[in-house]
Amino acid sequence: MPSIKSLTMTYDALNEHGTFSEGDTLAGKVTLALLKETTVESLFVKAKGDAEVCWTKKSGDRTYTYSSHKRYFKLKQFLIPEDSDTVVPQGTHVYKFNFKIPPGSMPSSFRGSHGKIVYKLEAKLSRSWRIDRTVEKDIHFVSKSFPSLNSLMSRQVGSTKKEMGLFSRGHANMDVIVDKRAYAPGETMAILAKINNSSSSEMTPKFNLIQDVVYRANGNTKHDCNVIHKVVDHCIKSQTQKDVRCAMKIPRDLIQTIQNCDIISVEYHLKAYLDISFAFDPEIIFPVVIIPPDLTRGPQPGVAAHTHPAGAVGGPSNSDFPPPAMSMGPYPASPSSGSYRYPGAQRYSAPPPVYPGNSPMYPAQPAYLSGGYNNPVPHGASPYGSPFSSSSSSSVLHPPPTAPTFQPSPSAPEIHPSPPPPTFDISPSAPSYYLLPSAPMMNTDFLSQMDEAPPAYSLLFPSSATDESDAKQ
Repeated sequence: MPSIKSLTMTYDALNEHGTFSEGDTLAGKVTLALLKETTVESLFVKAKGDAEVCWTKKSGDRTYTYSSHKRYFKLKQFLIPEDSDTVVPQGTHVYKFNFKIPPGSMPSSFRGSHGKIVYKLEAKLSRSWRIDRTVEKDIHFVSKSFPSLNSLMSRQVGSTKKEMGLFSRGHANMDVIVDKRAYAPGETMAILAKINNSSSSEMTPKFNLIQDVVYRANGNTKHDCNVIHKVVDHCIKSQTQKDVRCAMKIPRDLIQTIQNCDIISVEYHLKAYLDISFAFDPEIIFPVVIIPPDLTRGPQPGVAAHTHPAGAVGGPSNSDFPPPAMSMGPYPASPSSGSYRYPGAQRYSAPPPVYPGNSPMYPAQPAYLSGGYNNPVPHGASPYGSPFSSSSSSSVLHPPPTAPTFQPSPSAPEIHPSPPPPTFDISPSAPSYYLLPSAPMMNTDFLSQMDEAPPAYSLLFPSSATDESDAKQ
């Protein structure tokens, strides 16, 4: 007759999405139901985060395997001490645990065709001369690390020109505006394309959202390219101008951008192009960053907004879109180059000053979490209890063991209210200007300064009678 009825594990969610991030507390319970008294060697829970890749490549008669592994953390907590041979009575026993996820930049959870990034909880029960009983739970981990988040809210502008070749004549111009660069799953990307078909060919505007995944191991790389979403507009006739407006929905289950993992990277871009028969298609590439939903929930205090947007891909800065409310400009790419820059490759000038009248946007973050976001702080510890009735006499609630000592995460800098704007010295008063010595003072009777009598009125203005007499003579 088996002695173990069940071994289960649950953990408490911190937010509506059920996600965890760097520095969060992961708390839960392990429930052990026994059919009879049992001697247990140990019972422990592990929390760990790992990334690994593996693929094979065949060359001739030989097959090469490329693999790599990266561990981000591993925490272990004993609920029943190791090698203790503890006698556990029949019934249901509930053991509580909690872990502090270490701080620092760690990538989000991911599963792909040649690799994965996995965070999980594992509980293991060991008995003498028996097979170990284990139970695992995956943790949905979402990274906080998004540097230069403010610049990702600026719109992007790009343009391209196509000179026709052998099978047609003329040219085609396309200017494209995208409302911003960063999107959360479920958001809508607004695209405006201005197309001037001054050629003898017909062309069709198309827009593709593409996912690029790169796996790295042993100095080699493996690429996966997937078209996530595609929009095709109507054909544009020859010698025609047209404005194309496109609303592209970001899938709700789309994996967020991963740029902080050494062996796996996940990036996105929007490809806007004109499909022309028997010709190379002119295209514009816009970088797209997929971020957690919490980062797109409107303005937050701490960062000032600017009224001028920044173009990210060159081309004209005027747009039919209204200026974005979250524009943090100006961080444009070189207009003359016609190419875009990824966020990590941009060269930023000194940040603009924050004025008291500006509207707030994002809260200030600690230095090691620059540009990150925080999970909502739980309002209170969830009450632990047995999944069975609490009134059952066979259920025993065990207090959590003493947590192992870990290096505490660096404390966040204390937030102080913004200091008042500096007081500028008033410029010195303008020097007094004196009249020139030769100029008479206005309060002086300048007529009295002359010895000669003033001219007679008749001399200055002769009468009309005199004029008439002179005229008769």
